[in-house]
Amino acid sequence: MRVTVEKSTASGTVCAPPSKSMAHRALICAALSDKSTVRNIAWSDDIKATAACLRAMGAQTEASDGQVSIGGLDPFNVKDVQLSCGESGSTLRFLMPLGMLSGSNIRFTGSKRLMERPLEVYEEICAARGILMRRDGEGVNIRGRLAGGKFTVPGDISSQFVTGLLFALPLVATDSTIEVTGRFESRPYVELTMQALSDFGVRISVSGCSFSVKGGQRPKPTEYMVEGDCSNAAFLAGFNVLGGNVSVTGLKADTLQGDRVYARMFKELLQGRKDFDLSDCPDLAPVMFALSAATGGAEFTGTARLRLKESDRSSAMAEELAKFGIETDIGENTVTIKNGVLKKPLIPLYGHNDHRIVMALSLLCSVTGGEIEGAEAVSKSFADFFERIEQINVKVKKYEA
Repeated sequence: MRVTVEKSTASGTVCAPPSKSMAHRALICAALSDKSTVRNIAWSDDIKATAACLRAMGAQTEASDGQVSIGGLDPFNVKDVQLSCGESGSTLRFLMPLGMLSGSNIRFTGSKRLMERPLEVYEEICAARGILMRRDGEGVNIRGRLAGGKFTVPGDISSQFVTGLLFALPLVATDSTIEVTGRFESRPYVELTMQALSDFGVRISVSGCSFSVKGGQRPKPTEYMVEGDCSNAAFLAGFNVLGGNVSVTGLKADTLQGDRVYARMFKELLQGRKDFDLSDCPDLAPVMFALSAATGGAEFTGTARLRLKESDRSSAMAEELAKFGIETDIGENTVTIKNGVLKKPLIPLYGHNDHRIVMALSLLCSVTGGEIEGAEAVSKSFADFFERIEQINVKVKKYEA
């Protein structure tokens, strides 16, 4: 899909979409209960992937537009099955430890890009515990039974590995400990997992970077409401940095989402701050790169893991910002957006099959005007993004490719 965004000044009130991060977590907890209801779900591609995998593993589901009743998944009795994760890293990494409980052959498949993303943490766990794990170009096979014990996870790769273990280890008979070593990046995402588990009655103790998990626990039936999404709300509030007047509703005031820091970062950007650490909020990188390009540039650290997202986000944004006349320097763990004047791109922008790249480019196009190819990538997390920004007076035209 091609999208043209005309020069526009955004104004009005718009509701943030439901949190994709919390929807993943709530669906998994609910599936492991006897039966729960999860409300306020946006059926993005990633959430559809998680729900489909849970059904394939044996969860009973009844879904409607904005909610699902789900439960009855017994991960110890899952039979040989193939689980398609699409492009969702959360689906893959959250469900792999549950797949390790069954003793059956479980095959995870997904897009080529997803299958290239790191899984070394699980490979080491499997090797140490006699669980078969084999990767090929199109998927990952596991077979074995994960038992409790002590697990060591490096903190600078992805918090998703910690989350995956936190879903599985309460179910086993024996107690477990997860030790996170080194710098614990993206810790707020693990705190979201802890919150979801707690909401479903699972108790885990935390001391520093050590998680103590009592065995023999199972999520309890719960009525759960998914909160608004700070990660995607940032792309709506970002219009305010560009001269708009937008009020974003639907966000939880005391949310634990790490990306809640977008409000502070936007304020500091407008006040002239030129350095930001993205280690704990990597999903804000595209929107921060875009907004800094429009406000005189900035330097960002904590960017190394951006290479491993849906696209190489540092390189993808550098390529697209160059079309606006903005230069970018990329280091090992840094990105510098140079000071420059935004110009209307003379050639179409490209979304790099990455929802956050498309949304970030849309912000800049509201300043200069521009056309984005591959705009359908927003369906991964925010399928009605363009309809939402039209609600706040951003002029959008969509063309099917």
